[in-house]
Amino acid sequence: MAAGNVNPFNVSDSEEEAEQRQDGADTERSPSDEAQGHSLGPFSPPAYSDPAVLLSSNRTSPSVDGIPASAAAVAGIGGGGGAETRVSLDAIAAQLLRDQYILTALELHTELLEAGRELPRLRDYFSNPGNFERQSGTPPACKEQGVGPGGPLNRAGSISTLDSLDFARYSDDGNRETDERVAVLEFELRKAKETIQALRANLTQAAECEIPSQERKNYKSSPEIQEPIRPLEKRALNFLVNEYLLKNEYKLTSITFSDENDDQDFELWDDVGLNIPKPPDLLQLYRNCGNSLPLHRDTVDVGVNVDPNDLPGDYFTQEPVQQTEAIQKQQQEEVVQELEYQISLLNSEKQSLAEQIKKLQSDIQALQRNVASEPASAVKSAQSKEDTPCGKPPLDNGQYLDIRGVTETDGSSDANTTKTSTTTTTSTTDCTESTTTGTQPHSKLKSQSQQGKTSVQFDQPNRKLSPAFHQALLSFCRMSADSRLGSEVSRIADSEQSVMLMLGRCLPHIVPNVLLAKREELIPLILCTACLHPEPKERDQLLHILFNLIKRPDDEQRQMILTGCVAFARHVGPTRVEAELLPQCWEQINHKYPERRLLVAEACGALAPYLPKEIRSSLVLSMLQQMLAEDKADMVREAVVKSLGIIMGYIDDPDKYSQGFELMLLSLGDPSERVVSATHQVFIPAFAAWCTELGNLQSQLIPSLLTRIEKLLKQGEYGLDEHKLHMYLSALQSLIPSLFAVLLQNAPFTSRAKLQGDVPPIEVTRFPRPASPLQDVATIVGSREQLAVLLQLYDHQLQHEGTTGWDSLLWVVNQFLPQLIEIVGRINVTSSTCVHEFSRFFWRLCRTFGKIFTNTKVKPQFQEILRLSEENVDASAGNGILTKATVPIYATGVLTCYNQEEDRKLLVGFLEDVMTTLSLSHAPLDSLKASFVELGANPAYHELLLTVLWYGVVHTSALVRCTAARMFELLVKGVNETLVAQRVVPALITLSSDPEISVRISTIPAFGTIMETVTQKELLERVKMQLASFLEDPQYQDQHSLHMEIIKTFGRVGPNAEPRFRDEFVLPHLHKLALCNNQQTVESKRIDIATQLFEAYSALSCCFISEELMVNHFLPGLRCLRTDMEQLSPEHEVILSSMIKECEIKVENKGIGEAQGSISIAASLVGEDAKTKFLSKMGQLTTSGAMLANVFQRKK
Repeated sequence: MAAGNVNPFNVSDSEEEAEQRQDGADTERSPSDEAQGHSLGPFSPPAYSDPAVLLSSNRTSPSVDGIPASAAAVAGIGGGGGAETRVSLDAIAAQLLRDQYILTALELHTELLEAGRELPRLRDYFSNPGNFERQSGTPPACKEQGVGPGGPLNRAGSISTLDSLDFARYSDDGNRETDERVAVLEFELRKAKETIQALRANLTQAAECEIPSQERKNYKSSPEIQEPIRPLEKRALNFLVNEYLLKNEYKLTSITFSDENDDQDFELWDDVGLNIPKPPDLLQLYRNCGNSLPLHRDTVDVGVNVDPNDLPGDYFTQEPVQQTEAIQKQQQEEVVQELEYQISLLNSEKQSLAEQIKKLQSDIQALQRNVASEPASAVKSAQSKEDTPCGKPPLDNGQYLDIRGVTETDGSSDANTTKTSTTTTTSTTDCTESTTTGTQPHSKLKSQSQQGKTSVQFDQPNRKLSPAFHQALLSFCRMSADSRLGSEVSRIADSEQSVMLMLGRCLPHIVPNVLLAKREELIPLILCTACLHPEPKERDQLLHILFNLIKRPDDEQRQMILTGCVAFARHVGPTRVEAELLPQCWEQINHKYPERRLLVAEACGALAPYLPKEIRSSLVLSMLQQMLAEDKADMVREAVVKSLGIIMGYIDDPDKYSQGFELMLLSLGDPSERVVSATHQVFIPAFAAWCTELGNLQSQLIPSLLTRIEKLLKQGEYGLDEHKLHMYLSALQSLIPSLFAVLLQNAPFTSRAKLQGDVPPIEVTRFPRPASPLQDVATIVGSREQLAVLLQLYDHQLQHEGTTGWDSLLWVVNQFLPQLIEIVGRINVTSSTCVHEFSRFFWRLCRTFGKIFTNTKVKPQFQEILRLSEENVDASAGNGILTKATVPIYATGVLTCYNQEEDRKLLVGFLEDVMTTLSLSHAPLDSLKASFVELGANPAYHELLLTVLWYGVVHTSALVRCTAARMFELLVKGVNETLVAQRVVPALITLSSDPEISVRISTIPAFGTIMETVTQKELLERVKMQLASFLEDPQYQDQHSLHMEIIKTFGRVGPNAEPRFRDEFVLPHLHKLALCNNQQTVESKRIDIATQLFEAYSALSCCFISEELMVNHFLPGLRCLRTDMEQLSPEHEVILSSMIKECEIKVENKGIGEAQGSISIAASLVGEDAKTKFLSKMGQLTTSGAMLANVFQRKK
């Protein structure tokens, strides 16, 4: 091939790769080979392009190897036949770089990139930022090539690295170039960081060397002269101080401090100095500053078994070894003296302890003699058993008031007696301390009174609560006596010796932890001292410390403090609790931290059993009421409600009933769900228990709530306050267990209820799950066994003996239920919330009172009111109740309580009768719809509802079949697609071919709902075909009501239906209907269709509509509709004109945008939200396949 016909720039990528491979093969050539002037073909690589030489020193030098002298001559020699041979691109690039024609080389590199070809030599050179940095010296390669002393190319604003090149604009392979550019930028970033670190290291060294060495020696020789702070030290201290401020929440101070030191970066320690290790934080430095530092010892070099001639010349001028040995000996003597001193201290302590042991042994022997002469008690006999097997008596001889084992006494037991439960375990080798067991905090409060000390007496309320209810109520006092620290808090020392023992046990835990926010370890010491200190002022100060011990106590810390407060109260009695503890609570009631106010709220409940009864019902109640009304923290009000519930369990002042009722309403109306939940769980059951004892539950509490509901319904003629209705009804629902317990406890058989013989266990599903233990009927009655006996007698009484003389049950049957049913008939049936609330209430009522009660007392009252007999079908007065909420509440709240076969049959029959009766009497279907909506929410009733609807499908009356068709619309949304395909669609197809046109029209909303919710293509096609038959069959052309129903359905389901269905079916048919309506001669029909079309088009205008559909169907349909509205409704015509104009602008902007690019788009955005419109247009361009780069091209 003649070289003259070869374009030197027309080299293929494969040929370049061949050149690179040849370069790699020649890397082993010696320099002598390079100088021999090999013949170079037009595509063969020159010898000087050896990459091992060109890319030495990691390519950081801008130099290239020189071209041999013979290279030009060789290049000029023809490759064959004497033809002229072109110089290779690589040779040209090397020559340009060698002669420092950097701009020319850059231009060549750019041209090659545009042509899609790239030289590795130029790419590597321009991608290396080191080739453009100013350096102090000239690299050796540059010196050989004659580069001037200026060094490499200086960086200039117009000549950067590849940063300034946008290869994506010129290259077809933009992605690869972009990736390479990212790699180049990352490399430059790493180089810049290395340079910054090197400069910081140099600055750090310079800062360290700022102070002359002679001046530093003067400072060391004169310690009283303070050495001035060096810049490096100042920056390090600034960093540590700022770090300390941030860690300890001094954020504003930290910000100010940072502003005053704006020359320092506090985010990075390396800004201080890279060669300086980061010291510990200020707190650690402070803690370690007092530790003794190791003494500085002078050292000497010692050689063992060496020739003295081999030692350095100045070795014998150093300090002698004897001096070192003397220092070591002196240190050892000091250690020996210290150890001897400690031994003497231990000996003295040993003697004192031995004397104390002897004294304690004599005291124990004296006590044992006294015990032998007096009647043995349970506690003292347990102590004697402890002393017998031990070789020596324990130092901790039990002189404590341990509050961990007391169970609250029954109301019928003696108020001054307490139960002790002590278990002693012994072994042959050692004797363990007695331990107490219990499950609840209050069940562990045991009082072992010291001999000769009068026992503390507490006011016992005149109440008749069951022990189980009492225990469950007290379980809401959040205390902990199970842990080690809880045990220490519970054991109050009663003598000076015991105080010393307490200190001995607690101090080892206090010392290492008090600095680490473990301040609860101090609680036992504070409590013991506060109990035994003779000075009231000092006791008050100690209790103040207790309540302020922790700035923001967490849950565990609050429990520990409350346990200590209860221990203190049991030890000192009600008088001192009132005088010393309550003032501390009062001081914290408005504290700024919610955790402290929460502690006060919980303390009021925990201390309630140990306060004078007058204080319980006055001061404490007022404190809690104030906090409930004023505190802003939800968790504080929640604790207040729980404490109020505990107060209600101890209060016995009947005059406080009205205040308790107001507190209940206030708690129920709280905006926080946590507070309302606590009200139902704790307050209402406790308040109901008190009302039961007062006899007010049936006479005042429940009637008051019913009266408020009735008043609310009277006021709600123009809008019912559903929140208040829910509040009152939920309170009634929480009172159902207490009401049932009253029935059991006041029944004729109560006196015969005795725990004897085999009692059948209670079924797990007998009662609804209680919201809390206090709402469990077994807890209210006393025990589950007692409840089982009462339930057996209860069912027998209802089934065989009747209700004569059973006043509490007669009140429920004759007053409570009729009033409730009357209220149900007055609520709005279209309010799904009210229907659901009352349905849940009746369901819980019937489940609690049992199946016999429901069948014999509840259902007959509803059936008497509803009157579903056939002879009353035409009597409009008798059918009024069927349109009320009584129907759905009876169906969903009473008939669904039990799910056996006969119960389901009764429900199906009731719904079928209601559907038939309402249809034949032309009554509104709202009550039936409400029943279907409520039952349809539970998938367990879907089959049952489909059975009811099939009964309507095959009914002989067209009215019933119409009703069934409309009910399918409600059921489709909740039923799974399998049932829709197997049960719903076949029924609708059957109805769509009904002889009555009204039945066929009634199926259209259900078909539309299927199009909106179902995803199966087969189902959708079947529904689409059925709707198409309605629209295209000639027999339906003049069916005005059918067209109305179809348009209404299209407007409802169109925005949510599948886009393909909307585009191919809905919009074209709406266009046809609008066009036909223009020829409608009956004005009333024309205005009806136009109004429905307007609603449908308004809903569909929010959907995405393609340009083709917009031009062919949507805009023509709107114009037809505007023609109707111009004559019939001018106000609608104005809106339609605006919609048409907006759609036309959208279409116009799309066309202009596709033709002219983003400049036209920007022009259409004048006066509008630029950001939103611009992004929407960009999205349209992207979806249409337009290139992103085309958007930013100039208009030509």
